[in-house]
Amino acid sequence: MEIFVYHTPDQVPDIDKEARKGGLTLDLPACAIVIDVLRATTTMATALESGAEAIQVFDDLDVLFRTSERWPAERRLLAGERGGEKLEDFDLGNSPSECTPARVGGKRLFMSTTNGTRALERVRQVPILLTASLTNRAAVVRYLLWEQPHTVWIVAAGWRGGFSLEDTICAGAIACALSVERDSDCAGDDESIAAMALFERWQTRLPQLLRYAHHGRGLAALGCGHDLDYCARLDSVDVVPLQVEPGVLKAAALG
Repeated sequence: MEIFVYHTPDQVPDIDKEARKGGLTLDLPACAIVIDVLRATTTMATALESGAEAIQVFDDLDVLFRTSERWPAERRLLAGERGGEKLEDFDLGNSPSECTPARVGGKRLFMSTTNGTRALERVRQVPILLTASLTNRAAVVRYLLWEQPHTVWIVAAGWRGGFSLEDTICAGAIACALSVERDSDCAGDDESIAAMALFERWQTRLPQLLRYAHHGRGLAALGCGHDLDYCARLDSVDVVPLQVEPGVLKAAALG
């Protein structure tokens, strides 16, 4: 198994063409993992653990509204944010703390966020598409060890179109755990090596790193500091969001 890390969706090769990176020809991935620690993929895992029927993601809000209107009103919730703040007329923002069993149980979340849903759109054609966060890292690793995909692309949502510490450290957390479980190096590029080094340095101080990161500072300024501590809880959620049809994620069956 080889891990390749992309720090933003824009860095991901066009999967309709032969993938190239650094002059080397790459296999198209059997699996892609999208990470948006603050906060989309953390919220997705929490919602599914709390009994949500599915998460359906959209980059385009007009498409989200049209699609959601075809779903029974009592079984749907609109979830979304722009710039960290809940969208007007939406039921939920992008906080995992909102996703309680009483609120989301049995319902489909129609979701759009600043960074995470765009990253999912970029790799939605990959055969196995997962989302990961620090909270469900162990569950994702267990799923990968079961499926054994040869090539895995980890796509960070990033922040404001650029690199984000929190997504990169999550990629490193996944790669480090896989290397330990397999007793072999799984780094396919320098980006994955750097991500592993970042995790090894900060793994005992994840809450501090999330508060140090610029994205975390922005959320704290919006009054969302409580989410940072939740998003830093490594291996606390035993759910893997898996794409079951384009744009629709449900909890994967874990052995």
